[in-house]
Amino acid sequence: EMQLVESGGGLVQAGGSLRLSCASSGRTFDDYTLGWFRQAPGKEREGVSCISTEDGSTAYADSVQGRFTISSDTAKDTVYLQMNSLKPEDTAIYYCASTYGVGCAYYSLTSYYNYWGQGTQVTVSS
Repeated sequence: EMQLVESGGGLVQAGGSLRLSCASSGRTFDDYTLGWFRQAPGKEREGVSCISTEDGSTAYADSVQGRFTISSDTAKDTVYLQMNSLKPEDTAIYYCASTYGVGCAYYSLTSYYNYWGQGTQVTVSS
């Protein structure tokens, strides 16, 4: 069993930055695929980014490409999402998720993942 805990959310002005963290307990991140999702009120959960700790490959949604950067520290069993140039439309609850192996080819599918964190709120004011 893997437990995921997100942190780092908060309130920021448009154009600002936040770094989200997702820490694992119970199992290490080795050979896992980690994804970040977000869900705004009244909208479906959408895939934001993904990283494979097996081969280091990454993927990003078009809406965040060039502004967000995903990274992982397997020694700390933590995955990060650096979010720059934030926009009001980035406001959402952000979740991390994990699954063993598989890579990022289908990262935006929620059914791809076995474990989910509880989410952290990100609010971007205009």
